[in-house]
Amino acid sequence: MSVADKQEKSCVSSADARSQLRSVLTEVCCGLLRPEVRRLRDDALLVVSELIANALKHAGGVTGFSIHVNSDELQLRVSDASRTEPRPLPVLEGLPGGYGWNMVHRLCSRLHVTMDPVGKTVTAALALPRESALVTAG
Repeated sequence: MSVADKQEKSCVSSADARSQLRSVLTEVCCGLLRPEVRRLRDDALLVVSELIANALKHAGGVTGFSIHVNSDELQLRVSDASRTEPRPLPVLEGLPGGYGWNMVHRLCSRLHVTMDPVGKTVTAALALPRESALVTAG
């Protein structure tokens, strides 16, 4: 059972996703003051920004976004209408791009792509700090 969930939304912007994420982490981790929680926040903000940007740039847009938190991890789910698996792009000297998917892999404790008949969902999981004071589900 999730400790905190944000309802799935479609057509979400990167700014909306980051705002929702900050709100969830503030609630679940009882604020963002501890260094390990700030690091989780910063890593999760990078991951969600990259996933949303990839859906917009390579897959025609975001069809769903949700945040789930359980006792040990934060899950970010971004859906789009493309059935093409994400893959790293080559890094070309002097040109932007090619770093995002590899960065997402490095920051996440678990990364999974689920295909369905109308597209895909990328689930990016980040481990919660061990000592997080999580709000219990009420």
